[in-house]
Amino acid sequence: MQPDEYEYEHRTIDFFTKDALPAPRMAPAEAELIAAEHLGITARAQALGSQQDANFLLHTDDGTPAAILKIANPAFGTVEIDAQDAAADLIASARPELRIATVLRRPDGSPRRTTVDTEDGPAVARLLRYLPGGTLSGPRHLSADTVAGMGTLAGQASTALRDFRHPGLDRVLQWDPQHADRVVAKLAGHIDETDRRTAVQAATAEAWAYVQKLGATLPSQAVHLDLTDDNLIRRPDSRPPMPDGVIDFGDVTTSWAVGELAVSLSSMLHHDGVEPHHVLPAVRAFHAVRPLSAEEAEAVWPLVVLRAAVLVASGRQQAAVDEDNAYAKDALDREWRIFEQATRLPLPVMTRLIRDATGMADVPAETAQTAETAETAQTARTAQADASLRPLLRDLAAGDITLLDLSTDADSMDHGAWTDAGTEARLVTSALADGAAAVATRYAHARLARTPALSAVSTATVPTGIDLWLGRDAVVQAPAAGKVLAAAPGHVELTYGAQTLTLSFPRAVQPVVTTGATVQAGEDITHLSSGASVHVALRDADGPAAPRLVRPEYAAGWLALTADPAPLLGLPAGSDRTHERDLLDRRDATFATVQEHYYANPPRIERGWRHHLLSTDGRSYLDIVNNVTPLGHAHPRVEQAVSRQLRRLNTNSRFHYASVVEFTERLAALLPDPLDTVFLVNSGSEAVDLGLRLAIGASGRQDVVALREAYHGWTYASDAVSTSLQDNPNALATRPSWVHTVDSPNSYRGRHRGPDAVRYAPEAVAVIDELAAAGRPAGAFIGETFYGNAGGVALPDGYLAQVYAAIRRHGGLAVADEVQVGYGRLGHWFWGFEQQQVVPDIVCVAKAMGNGHPLGAVITSKAVADRYRHQGYFFSSTGGSPVSSIVGLTVLDALRDEDLQGNAARVGGHLKSRLEALADRYGIIGAVHGSGLYLGVELVRDHVGLEPATEETAELCDRMLDLGVIVQPTGDHLNILKIKPPLCIDTTAADFFADVLDLALTQLGHSR
Repeated sequence: MQPDEYEYEHRTIDFFTKDALPAPRMAPAEAELIAAEHLGITARAQALGSQQDANFLLHTDDGTPAAILKIANPAFGTVEIDAQDAAADLIASARPELRIATVLRRPDGSPRRTTVDTEDGPAVARLLRYLPGGTLSGPRHLSADTVAGMGTLAGQASTALRDFRHPGLDRVLQWDPQHADRVVAKLAGHIDETDRRTAVQAATAEAWAYVQKLGATLPSQAVHLDLTDDNLIRRPDSRPPMPDGVIDFGDVTTSWAVGELAVSLSSMLHHDGVEPHHVLPAVRAFHAVRPLSAEEAEAVWPLVVLRAAVLVASGRQQAAVDEDNAYAKDALDREWRIFEQATRLPLPVMTRLIRDATGMADVPAETAQTAETAETAQTARTAQADASLRPLLRDLAAGDITLLDLSTDADSMDHGAWTDAGTEARLVTSALADGAAAVATRYAHARLARTPALSAVSTATVPTGIDLWLGRDAVVQAPAAGKVLAAAPGHVELTYGAQTLTLSFPRAVQPVVTTGATVQAGEDITHLSSGASVHVALRDADGPAAPRLVRPEYAAGWLALTADPAPLLGLPAGSDRTHERDLLDRRDATFATVQEHYYANPPRIERGWRHHLLSTDGRSYLDIVNNVTPLGHAHPRVEQAVSRQLRRLNTNSRFHYASVVEFTERLAALLPDPLDTVFLVNSGSEAVDLGLRLAIGASGRQDVVALREAYHGWTYASDAVSTSLQDNPNALATRPSWVHTVDSPNSYRGRHRGPDAVRYAPEAVAVIDELAAAGRPAGAFIGETFYGNAGGVALPDGYLAQVYAAIRRHGGLAVADEVQVGYGRLGHWFWGFEQQQVVPDIVCVAKAMGNGHPLGAVITSKAVADRYRHQGYFFSSTGGSPVSSIVGLTVLDALRDEDLQGNAARVGGHLKSRLEALADRYGIIGAVHGSGLYLGVELVRDHVGLEPATEETAELCDRMLDLGVIVQPTGDHLNILKIKPPLCIDTTAADFFADVLDLALTQLGHSR
């Protein structure tokens, strides 16, 4: 041991003069001795992992973390340690909202550090501030918010260090991307597997060449250079984990400023389920704090690749020279995963994605070759413009070509045609049979038939070229003068200005040109027979060859490197696609924002089929929330019935026609006596509003008793009895005086739980009796018959029987809200009140009645209905219209004919058993509620206090969307997954939901 006063050294490290940098070997007992004798703290030491230093967490006797003891690698001089501490202090001062692991100081302000002897020479030991909360390291999936938080913090650190200068920054580190090529060259020999070593070397060479093209355009500054998941500390109790702390300034140096972002991005790539596109929120967040130049945006992904290559090579070397370093060895697999993800796509694709994410898609980056490249491109364009362009297919006019629309919007995808693998071939055959000379697909428009109905990963649906099928013999000719780059059976590539034109046709067909030949506009390329197909693609001459179809998440990157070949066929280019963010902005500009949309970045849904929803990107999602369409989306019988009726008549119900009579008869027949009279309206809100007016009018009493935590609608009366705090945080404080609430009879998380839930009914009865005793007897009691808003919680047995009896005893009426749970959704019962073995006086129903068509109803007795005349007349323009009545009849027919209530019982029972099995494995699942296909999975942070896992539920729903499932939270605490899919859902889809939920819970770290 050396004395506390250490000798100040101005030396800094040069990695390339060192054979290796093994971490100092130091036992916890030695660390405790250093802390006690030289740093003034008596504590127990716990070893922490590190690549090249020795770190210890110091605990006081009661186990409280006191500080971090960091023993730097002996290769680092004291001037470097000074720079690290100064950089930490600077960020802490500039960004007080962040927690920074600064050096602890003595009363005189001097740092608490000393010099100690190690096997490899003297090393600086010092005490650093301990930051509670834990790091972001580990396999846990990183949500978009967490990723964005990492990007924001990296941007904040970068801005704080922008003007920092210190002699200790003048160092040559293996982690500095400015030296990445040399580091890999030096260490690649430690990668034993030949294929991996070759891959690392090749990726390094390509990325380094890419960066070098940018020349001196990348600004340099002081950088932390290790803002990774290992060194970002999550805010205590943040959910999802959000970083607000920074540790380990050991890699502080002067380097390219954009490297700060690249290092952080690379560390995200090993987390469960994270792909390259998942890091884009961090890019946007960094750019918002510390704007990137076009050149820096161009450099980001090559630097990510270089970082990944250095990690792999360095990790293998460190594990070899420091055999006892478990931290280094444990990192090898995740370092390789980082490399795999970093090199998953060609560099230009990821670069274009990053430029698109930062709003610089059309901003050119200045490179050492920019002027030359621009001049060459302009020359090529000019030459092309001056040339006599010819259509790619000789003697084939654009009018002879039938465009085949295979997108989400296409009529050809109706009736579930997209689920048939042979749909595209059938459509082509049909068009050719109808006389088309050729049939062509569309560039950049997702081909819906290429998506599977159920998939946890998006599939390649977005075309980067055009497919063409010929109905007659055709000659493929050169559209302009160019050079043949490749010619082989079934394949030709030739230059087309600054682009490469690729033609793929049957392998049995030989081109008539040869590789290396120069062709003139109109010169034959190949001859194709009727029935042949050809794929046509245009890409940047220096860009990578694009797959025929690419995944939606990466389409912006690929499409930026390709072009629409339609003009080569005489067809107009049609690649413009509405930017989804622009569409959301337009929605917010004209559609009242209080009418919220699911998800912060929602997919654009333009088609549905059965229990599937489809986005314009060609992604299929399992719909788990849509109780509006019990028959399933786009049900053919409903579509045909509506279309037929609209061709004949649609008017208001004051006219005399048969369908309204037939529908109301059918509806009344589904209810027990004396419920025999029907009012037709347009929505659940209107149904509840009318139901309350009927009850108040018939009873002659204005007061209403309602359940807490319930939602009934948005009209004045239905909103008045809605007490859901999620729908209105001030609900209980803003109820009108005529509304009186009773406890939510929630047997899981209410005041009375489990067997004690029998106490709810007597307490509700007491409130009703007290109102009567006070001279204000209630005219109505309203409640859901199966507690839908709380996630499908069944009411305690006998609850409604006691409450209905009490309300009727004082002259009031029982109003049942069946809007969500009625119409067979519960499986074992068509109506929720059947589960309670009661008969209401008034039943309100909607949603399921119209399968998406606006239709609602109130069913009551003739005596109650007739009393409404004392309040005037009732009329709804479209409630009970011919179209609405036909829809209602068709839905009832399909429910019966397809046994959808039985399906709800069977599939719902199977799904509930799967969910209950997950509850045994995941502590966050507190309960599985519900019956049939009205289920709820309640997520809690503990099983005693039942603290709602609100943020975890939101994060889970976002992750499920990424995995192909649309599910949303419900309940006053938004901690319940509401599971109310179309009643046509099958066991395969139910299992897919359970499997994806299982996967998402594991990825988000919720395993027991």
